[in-house]
Amino acid sequence: MRIPLVVTLGAAAFALVPAGGGHAAPATKVLHAAPRGMGSACSPGHPCSLPTAIDDIARWTARDRPVTVLLAGGTYRRTEPVRLTPAMSGHLGRPVTVGAEPGAHPVLDGGARIRGWRLVDARTGRWQAAWRGRTGGTSRPRQLFVDGTRAEPARGEACDRTDCAVTGTGLTGAGAAIVAGWSDPADVTMVAQSRWRSYHCDVAGTDGADLVMAQPCWRNGRPGTGRTGPGWDASALGGGSYHGVQYFENAPELLDRPGEFVSASDGTLTYLARPGEDPRTADIEVPVTEQLLVVDGTPDAPVHDVTVRGLSFAHAAWNQPGTGTGYDGMQAGLSLTGTGPTDHSGQYYTKPTGAVTVRAGHRVTLDHDTFTQLAGAGAVLEHGCQYCTVSRGVFDDLGSGGVYVGDTDPHPSPAATSTHNTVSGSTFHGIGAEFTDAVGIWSPYDAFLTIDHNTLEHLPYSAISVGWGWNQPQAQHTPLRDNRITGNRLIDVMRPEAGQHDGGAIYTQGQQPGTVISGNYLDRSDYPKTDGEGANGVYLDEQSSYILVEHNVLTRISYKWVSNWAGYGVGNTATHNWSSTTAPPLSGAGSTLVDNQEGLTALPPAAVAVARAAGASPPGEVEPL
Repeated sequence: MRIPLVVTLGAAAFALVPAGGGHAAPATKVLHAAPRGMGSACSPGHPCSLPTAIDDIARWTARDRPVTVLLAGGTYRRTEPVRLTPAMSGHLGRPVTVGAEPGAHPVLDGGARIRGWRLVDARTGRWQAAWRGRTGGTSRPRQLFVDGTRAEPARGEACDRTDCAVTGTGLTGAGAAIVAGWSDPADVTMVAQSRWRSYHCDVAGTDGADLVMAQPCWRNGRPGTGRTGPGWDASALGGGSYHGVQYFENAPELLDRPGEFVSASDGTLTYLARPGEDPRTADIEVPVTEQLLVVDGTPDAPVHDVTVRGLSFAHAAWNQPGTGTGYDGMQAGLSLTGTGPTDHSGQYYTKPTGAVTVRAGHRVTLDHDTFTQLAGAGAVLEHGCQYCTVSRGVFDDLGSGGVYVGDTDPHPSPAATSTHNTVSGSTFHGIGAEFTDAVGIWSPYDAFLTIDHNTLEHLPYSAISVGWGWNQPQAQHTPLRDNRITGNRLIDVMRPEAGQHDGGAIYTQGQQPGTVISGNYLDRSDYPKTDGEGANGVYLDEQSSYILVEHNVLTRISYKWVSNWAGYGVGNTATHNWSSTTAPPLSGAGSTLVDNQEGLTALPPAAVAVARAAGASPPGEVEPL
């Protein structure tokens, strides 16, 4: 497989083995693993397999020995996740480390390589291969990567709400008639957008003039569930803001552009090759395994003092959208699934699956890791992560969001509360490649969260989202407080071609006293105002309260550089910011907009200095006004 080498680090960066020293600390046990390792020696000359090395950690931690697992370069195919348990925890100041050998680039890969391609139409460049028997599963692949480039499912044109009229069970009208004429309607997926929400529901079949959609996806996407945010029925399928189907995808009849593919339930893949491509020799991968690494603790028995450094994670799958549940986007990459109680606070929404999941981790660090070519999200930190860090990572070409920190329960126990976590020095590019309502960094109810000096570029929706609850009674008096969003570089977000309304480069919700948004450079938040809010710079949405917005540089914002539209978002202050656009006064009681420089046609030196210092790799370029 081919993974772009986005992080290049010298051997010094991976000096994982302590030099030793006094007699107080026992010597580190170093275990060596390789893609074709065998045996149990786990030594430099006789490396073992990765599962053997991981399983051996607990034996040495039980003896109070620090442990380092070093991975040789190469691809580690995973049919199940690497799992770190509480018994594999390290000690404060002496973490268990799982990382790359100096200078090596190991890849944990959840994909299956598809071979046996044959040319079936030389005129169009159409190739076919079998996926059944090669992926280890029975569900058709939803993504395809060709030499590291994401292929696109064959897509049709848009269908307006008249021609694709919503019924209780699906669609009727011209759109239904078109799909019914395709060779296998049950392989087709419908994609729609309504304001900030995105929907992906599979077709179940046809019934006369009606297109029958998979359940519960269609039911959960329709108005009247009682399980979405307040007043959201307008943005549901068939609601007032529904303008029709964005496109249907995955029908052979739609395969007309090089780089497109069709994945059929009969077990075949069809690919329209790009100029110069030969699928017989190309590395063509489909994601199969959902999670590649799970740090698996509980609030009562956390995994603690673990560092994962210098690893790449590629081709992880995300199975939910390919089931009857589908993807009913709520916000920020979370979706409505199954059934549940009436709730308008987002407490029961489902996060996307991440290639790496940290559950109830304490002092767990993901450092210098690369997340690429994924079906779902990059890293998910949940169930009471405390003092956990994602640092110097690369997140590139992800179907959903980048990093998800925390949970949607507004009143967790102290042990399950997400607190003192950090996302820093990381770069995000190509987020939301499939699910365009996803965000770069999301956190609902964190306390003392730090999001510092990251670079997030070219995102379809919001870049950073902190806070949750929509001013609902059950979302009051939460742990949310004292968060810091500082020094980030956010370029080209809310992209018009993605069609996502009502967001911002930095988006917040909820009362979060002590929270500071400072020193960020926001350039181009582009979506124009249409239904409701357009693309904002700093968007203090809903009950965002007691937040300080200061010393930020905001340029080329299509709507408001700062928005605090709700009267119940109180006590906010925006001061000493620089913007090329203007904003109305903040609406909330006790909120102030003071001493800002607005409507600028050129940035003053102080603003340029702030902008250049932002991001994961300062100094950065500052686009002149």
